[in-house]
Amino acid sequence: MKKVVIIGAGRGGTALLKLLMETRKMEVVAVSDINRKAPGIQFAVKNNIQTDTNWKNIINQNIDIVIEATDQNNLIEEIKQFCPSETTIISGTIANFIFQLIDEKEKFISYMKEHGTVQETILNSTHDGMIAINMDCEVTLFNEAAGKMADINAKTAIGKRIEDVLPSSHLPRVIHTKMEETNQEQLLDNGRKIITTRVPLICGEQMIGALAVFRDITEIVQMAEEVTNLKSIQTMLKAIIHSSDDAISVVDEQGLGIMINPAYSRLTGLLPEDVIGKPATADIYEGESMHMHVLKTRKAVRGVQMTVGPKRKDVLVNVAPVIVDGKLKGSVGVIHDTSEIKSLTDQLQRARQIIRTLEAKYTFDDIIGDSEEVKVAIEQAKLAATTPATILLRGESGTGKELFAHAIHNESERKYNKFIRVNCAAISETLLESELFGYEEGAFSGAKRGGKRGLFEEANKGSIFLDEIGELSGNMQAKLLRVLQEKEIVRVGGTKPISIDVRVIAATNVNLEKGMNDHTFREDLYYRLNKMPIFIPPLRERKEDLPQLCLHLLQKLNQDYGRAVELISNDALELINKYDWPGNVRELENVLGRAMIYMTLNEHVIETKHFQHLPTIEKATVNIERKSEESLTVETLAKQVEKFEKRIIIDTLNLCNWNKTATAKSLGLSVRNLYYKMEKHQIEKNFMQ
Repeated sequence: MKKVVIIGAGRGGTALLKLLMETRKMEVVAVSDINRKAPGIQFAVKNNIQTDTNWKNIINQNIDIVIEATDQNNLIEEIKQFCPSETTIISGTIANFIFQLIDEKEKFISYMKEHGTVQETILNSTHDGMIAINMDCEVTLFNEAAGKMADINAKTAIGKRIEDVLPSSHLPRVIHTKMEETNQEQLLDNGRKIITTRVPLICGEQMIGALAVFRDITEIVQMAEEVTNLKSIQTMLKAIIHSSDDAISVVDEQGLGIMINPAYSRLTGLLPEDVIGKPATADIYEGESMHMHVLKTRKAVRGVQMTVGPKRKDVLVNVAPVIVDGKLKGSVGVIHDTSEIKSLTDQLQRARQIIRTLEAKYTFDDIIGDSEEVKVAIEQAKLAATTPATILLRGESGTGKELFAHAIHNESERKYNKFIRVNCAAISETLLESELFGYEEGAFSGAKRGGKRGLFEEANKGSIFLDEIGELSGNMQAKLLRVLQEKEIVRVGGTKPISIDVRVIAATNVNLEKGMNDHTFREDLYYRLNKMPIFIPPLRERKEDLPQLCLHLLQKLNQDYGRAVELISNDALELINKYDWPGNVRELENVLGRAMIYMTLNEHVIETKHFQHLPTIEKATVNIERKSEESLTVETLAKQVEKFEKRIIIDTLNLCNWNKTATAKSLGLSVRNLYYKMEKHQIEKNFMQ
């Protein structure tokens, strides 16, 4: 049994104390609060639980869990430092959340008790005897009418075995056969004759017991003598139906409406003249009429979702046939309003979708590949996720560094806190500092009143992903080094350091070691970042993953483009396999997407012909094959790479009509990097090849 200490004995702490005292797996051994008259302290004293105004006096090596239930912001950190490392600490935020759940639970229990009382009143007000048993043949329902007919105290029968209460009962047989027994005569132990219907109780697809509904034959004969015509039956039926809060509709054997109650009009917005004498489809806005279905099949239906009436109410419908002496006389439907529940469910779903967009979206299950290189990278990343160390993701552009960053955060203990993404190359240096560290009011013209929190503060207790870390200026490198060393930041225009607890995940596709030699990257920052390096392999080193990656990307592209491409042919796959993929997975996705554009709507397989307009892959592959077949003048590797890069950039510019932004996106480059390469290779729009 886990030993628990609660710090804070206010309303929330008291509720947690009462909840934990009801469990068998946890024992509250002590409660602390600075207020000796706190309700939790008084409750603990009554239950012989140790109390103290100083929480440090009640924590020792034997304590398994400490729950902080106060409103003090910094207390949780003090508790963590004081407690042994093996002790589990639960923060006030989580404790407050638990309290809210407890409060909702108590409201739900109150609601269930109230409705349970109503249900019991209804069951005991009927003249029909009702007995229900569970799968162990124990009595779970025995209403007062059943007690009167069998001369048995209904309250004492609950919980006993049915054979001990009513030996003549045939309900155990229904448990065994799982078959319904309708209108069966039965002689009770006291000599009274009844007509009974016994049915199995089914919840979903599982049987949970059996129910018997019965009536004294003498009473039925008396009723038959009193109800001599249809008018009297209809009058009594109306009285019963009109007293119900559930919406009820009745149709005859032809499917024409003969009766509705006021609750039906309130729910659907339809008046009696809109329904009575009209076909059963008159109230249907969306869906099939269950009245007509039941009249055809002569079988009851339950829990059918429909939309009814001009108010377009979402409802659940239960419909049963009315059969008299074996003849079908009509059907009765009971309608439950579910529109409010559906609205709340939709709101919850939208909220969940919004939350998912704010947090890390991917896990290690989203990383595609079975090659040994990928498996090693994933194992390293999973190991890194369990540590608080700074992580450096290294790999070429398009290999999936951000995907790994998401997965590491979701695998770590910080997964329930924020995951902030920053592209260091996409933000100017002056703006980047204020974005990362925030600023104080008046720090510069246009600054918000009251200042602004930076991304490091937003990511407190969570993770921050710094992509393209190698693009940082020397000034920003120095500021980032301070954050990693001191675990604190200083806002722009401020002087007061702010402590933070953030896991830093950095990523780069540049050679940081070369940057150190060229004095463009700080050596001390390099060693701070390089505590846990993870190398993500390029696509050319794991080509055995190409088929699996292609199928995954096709599914994604089908959703983006509204297509139904199923697979890629073996010839096309062989062509793809010959290419070295300098842009890696991002380039592969672009190539497949562009190939899909050239496909007709009735084509579902990517063939080699769909790559005829893709110079990025086809021409590059042809050049490689020619060079392998012809004896060419040997050039240095750097010279050949430059020519190859220049050719790819020109082909892609032509394909994108010289749109620089689209070209950079296709090649997986920043626009700034594209302009640099165009200037380096002297590529201009009037360049003719």
